[in-house]
Amino acid sequence: MTFSSVVGRFRILALAEAISWAGLLLGMFFKYVVVQNEIGVKIFGPIHGFVFVAFILVTLMTKEPLKWNARTLVLGLLSSIPPFGTVIFERWASKTGRLSEPAAEQL
Repeated sequence: MTFSSVVGRFRILALAEAISWAGLLLGMFFKYVVVQNEIGVKIFGPIHGFVFVAFILVTLMTKEPLKWNARTLVLGLLSSIPPFGTVIFERWASKTGRLSEPAAEQL
C-alpha cells in the first residue's frame, strides 16, 4: 500500500478514518462514562475531523480514475458516516473489483 497510487491513498485513508473513529469513540467513552474527562475528545475530535474530510476528498478524487459509477461513489461517501464503515466499504470494493488499479498505474 502506497500513498502514490489512487488505490493506495484510498485504502490508507479508509483505514485512518476507521482508526480515528475508534479513538473518538474511546474518548467519548472516557468523557461520558468513566472519568468525565474531555482530553480524549479534545485530541481525537480534530484528528477525526481532519481525516474525515481527507477521506471525503480522496473518495471524490477516486471516482474518475477507477471509473466508479454514481452508486459506488455515494456508497463510498456514505461509508464515512458510521464507525468503521470505510473499512467495510474498502473490503467490499476490493472484492467486487472496484479498487483495481488502472492499467497505467500497475507498472
